[in-house]
Amino acid sequence: MKIAVASEGKMVTEHFGHCEGFAIFEAEDKLITGKQFVPNPGHKPGFLPVFLHEKGVEVIISGGMGEGAVDIFNEKGIEVITGASGDAEAAAISYLQGRLKSSGSVCHEHRHADECES
Repeated sequence: MKIAVASEGKMVTEHFGHCEGFAIFEAEDKLITGKQFVPNPGHKPGFLPVFLHEKGVEVIISGGMGEGAVDIFNEKGIEVITGASGDAEAAAISYLQGRLKSSGSVCHEHRHADECES
């Protein structure tokens, strides 16, 4: 399984489209078996869900995300977890252990990350 965490450095970012990049963790049997960092190739509507799907990502974790992106991830069969914060790897581990659940935080405006709401 591949889990992508929208990140700024090693921390979960508040809005996935404007992140520095994606910490992508490979997992087996609820354990992280590999990791890599992929720089954000750019925030264009609809692009990032397809980009991450092509990388084999099955779960995306972020602080918040726009409704359009959530819809595209869902169409691609990728589970969306929003409302996450803190260390990116710790968020991935929490997800694997069943402790991280989505808050449903959706961004209605893309100009400011602080406009995300549950």
